[in-house]
Amino acid sequence: MILVLRALGVGDLLTAVPALRALRAAYPGPELALAAPAWLAPLVDLVGGVDRLVDTTGLERPLRAGSAVSIAVNLHGRGPGSHRLLAATRPDRLLAFANAEAGCGDGPPWSVDEHEVDRWCRLVSWYDIPADGTDLGLRRPGSAGLPTGVTVLHPGSKIPAKRWPAERFAALARALTDQGHRVLLTGSADERALAAQVADAAGLSSDAVLAGRTDLGALAALVANARVVVSGDTGVAHLATGFGTPSVVLFGPVPPAHWGPPADRPRHRVLWAGERDWPRWDGVGSHPTMTALRLDEVLAAVAEVAKVVRVPGAVAA
Repeated sequence: MILVLRALGVGDLLTAVPALRALRAAYPGPELALAAPAWLAPLVDLVGGVDRLVDTTGLERPLRAGSAVSIAVNLHGRGPGSHRLLAATRPDRLLAFANAEAGCGDGPPWSVDEHEVDRWCRLVSWYDIPADGTDLGLRRPGSAGLPTGVTVLHPGSKIPAKRWPAERFAALARALTDQGHRVLLTGSADERALAAQVADAAGLSSDAVLAGRTDLGALAALVANARVVVSGDTGVAHLATGFGTPSVVLFGPVPPAHWGPPADRPRHRVLWAGERDWPRWDGVGSHPTMTALRLDEVLAAVAEVAKVVRVPGAVAA
């Protein structure tokens, strides 16, 4: 069995897709198991190539692989905790970044200044497993009874500093509605109040608030069949990339060179205020790099990507 560790979130899983597919192509025969949170199962199905999901959240509990592990692959981090968690499954071979503390010395060195997709492709390529970093497409699901052709605004982020201010999202929702867009607001259950605040300020009905009302599979279906998506640097942005849905992604404290969509795809537009001397930030609310992004910039970017002829990265599932 090939056991791959990536016990993180939506964006983390989707940036590891090229490396996962490279492993599947290199080892087509053995079972490939992915150690990741069980709630990611709907997306794992859309990635393809994974035979089994081993429910894993964080690094605190031992991995229960269920069978002998021939190759363990650390797509989670640089170690030592993640290295040791995989080593405890007694694999014949461990593919991982070098970490002397964890006793792993044959892997490549870790690089801080690297795109997340490139990082994991470089890791598997080090072990003579070629990976295509552009292979990010997901199988497109059907609409699952959800509205299609809508404009999805995702104002939340689990990291508050990466949120564009709610009042800007409200102004964006008003402007897009006036232009004929049907705007829906998505988010987690914890972000429902934020989405409701945006909807109320934008003059939208409560029916426009889907935050906390969709599971991950339904969210994926909504994004896959959307007209355009506007979000911060969060998992929804990676879903839009995977489905080829036109998107505008607002970056702040983390540069798009580390987590952004491929720069050569015109249906995805990144807005970032860049690296400069920013005003002192008290750690509360949106980071100054987010508040620096103007409403007119975002509206212009939406108009640009909406004109691009959509060529989905994958076919409907």
